[in-house]
Amino acid sequence: MAKDSSADTAHPKPQKRFIHALGLVLAAVFFAASLTPSLMPRDPFLQGVLAGAVAAIGYEIGTIIRWLWHFMDLPRPPQTWRYGPRIAAAGIALLIVIGALWMAAGWQNATRAAVGLDPVETAYPVQIASIALVVFAAIWILLRLFGLVLGRIARLLDTVLPRRISQVIGFGLALWLFWAVIDGVALRGAFQAADASFEAADILIEPNIPQPQDDSKTGSPASLVNWREMGRWGRSFVATAPTREDIAAFHDGPVMEPVRVYVGRRSAETSQARAELALQELIRVGGFDRSALVIVVPVGTGWMDPGAHDTLDFILGGDVATVAVQYSYLTSVLSLMAHPEYGVQQARDLFNVVYAHWTRLPQENRPKLYVHGLSQGAFNSQMTMPLLDVLADPIDGALWAGSPFFSPFWSGVRDGRQVDSPAWRPRYGNGSLVRTMNQEGGVELTETPWGPIRLVFLNYGSDPIVVFTPDTAFRRPDWMTAPRAFDVSPEFQWFPVVTMFQLALDMAVSLKVERHGHYYVAPDYIDGWAAVVDPDGWSDARADALKAIFAARGPSF
Repeated sequence: MAKDSSADTAHPKPQKRFIHALGLVLAAVFFAASLTPSLMPRDPFLQGVLAGAVAAIGYEIGTIIRWLWHFMDLPRPPQTWRYGPRIAAAGIALLIVIGALWMAAGWQNATRAAVGLDPVETAYPVQIASIALVVFAAIWILLRLFGLVLGRIARLLDTVLPRRISQVIGFGLALWLFWAVIDGVALRGAFQAADASFEAADILIEPNIPQPQDDSKTGSPASLVNWREMGRWGRSFVATAPTREDIAAFHDGPVMEPVRVYVGRRSAETSQARAELALQELIRVGGFDRSALVIVVPVGTGWMDPGAHDTLDFILGGDVATVAVQYSYLTSVLSLMAHPEYGVQQARDLFNVVYAHWTRLPQENRPKLYVHGLSQGAFNSQMTMPLLDVLADPIDGALWAGSPFFSPFWSGVRDGRQVDSPAWRPRYGNGSLVRTMNQEGGVELTETPWGPIRLVFLNYGSDPIVVFTPDTAFRRPDWMTAPRAFDVSPEFQWFPVVTMFQLALDMAVSLKVERHGHYYVAPDYIDGWAAVVDPDGWSDARADALKAIFAARGPSF
């Protein structure tokens, strides 16, 4: 049966236009919005990449709107309007772009002022515009290629299906084809190369970090854990622990050298075996004889933040044992993209074996038990700590820093907060179980006494890894309403779609400014740990003295 072509001839197909008016204007608007203040300062190169990518998205939104208009057979402008709208749109777009580049330095300085950086004299508009143009063109060409593939598939399907149905099915097939190529070839190849590269770096033995010879140290000749298999960050964590002399310069009374146990990813084949090895080494070095025991989940590479661990050693006079197990060689972002289950499983196995042994010890002779994690480590720790299962014999507390936005526990605290508390420092329940803090404190903002478990979230208001959510693309986030965190610019405005991409780029540069973004520092860990462990005789004066010591040490990385 011949196809009825009346539907196709009732309205002639629109002429193909590589550039159209609506797309130009939206691209310029998106470009301008991408230059406005955000959470983190950006250099001209990254700003140009963001601006070009966002402008391309704006243009394609215009393309989709135009396509839908024709797809639904809505009225079309007369042919006499063929060039006029595009010329006018090009003029409007050019004015928007020039105006945005003129204001770029002022917008950048608004962000820099919020995080305490000096202003810049220029935002390098020519460099931004040049890079943005290259990125825009690359994305535009890639999507035109996608359109050609889609058109070819749709034309093949036209022979057996109605035109509109063939277009919808063709879109799905073209999308699947492109994703198969990207995911199956490009991404997997990149992940394999990255994994091999990071593993090689992890194996490297640093000449300035000698193997410990004290039998009580992990990695020593007497240790159950091979020094070479601990990984570069595990070796650094153990070898650079504060000495008894370091701690004695601050702590009044008797001091001890802290116990540190670290098991590398190459130390055993499975996560369960690594966890069991960590437990046996912890028993061997007397970790359960200390007054405090901390189960730590490191970040993706296995790095352990000295600002978090050295501070607790000082606070408790060295009377603390810390245990951790590496689960990846990759950075946190790559680890989450490649094998998100690895970190969760390793954290679960380590907690379970240590907790099971701890519960079998007499309560009067066992250490207080805490958990800790930074960034991805905080996420993995929260995902694997069975709060309901441990209520019969609860742990004593936790300190989580920089909890990623996708952490269910942190999201529940933020979304279930008291209505009169801000999203960036929420008050949850009556404050007897969970409290939150930032650089300005926060754990003291409740009069309710602590319960048997103390859970503290340390999050900076300007940390995009904490505050980002995908729905920022179409909804203004609560943390942007007044009152804002002190390190979030009052000039930071929400724009549909654009703000989501601004925050995504902010996540990539969130370690640039000390004590802002995702760069957590020792002084704030000190206040966080003091709230969790409640040390005897602690005071503001003691806290200030310890902060001065760590300020003199400099940043952790």
